[in-house]
Amino acid sequence: MRLLEDLERMVAQEQSLFRAQLLREDIARLRKLQELARTARDATAFKKTGTRIGWTQGDARTHELDEPLEQLLEAVYAFEQGKRDPQQQAHIVECWRELHRLRMERLLGCLATPVPKPSD
Repeated sequence: MRLLEDLERMVAQEQSLFRAQLLREDIARLRKLQELARTARDATAFKKTGTRIGWTQGDARTHELDEPLEQLLEAVYAFEQGKRDPQQQAHIVECWRELHRLRMERLLGCLATPVPKPSD
């Protein structure tokens, strides 16, 4: 899958340990999705399982990613079921970019939320 190749190339060049770790985690998730798509009994079973592989910490906020995640799952499933043309590869990358953008937005939003200070 072109997306995996791109991410592996990025992790090999990444100088930030934090970003490299995030990339390795994403690569592991995508490999897991590929395996699930190959072994799932149908698309519904694949989506159900693929939604809960740690897209957010403990999948606590994964529901906030529903739309772009569903699009990525459908694209990966179609790819693994034989639709391996360049257009499908590009569609997977497009879906990934949207999911990644939204996921990082949520992550940064959580990190930017001020923690209340205890009152004296």
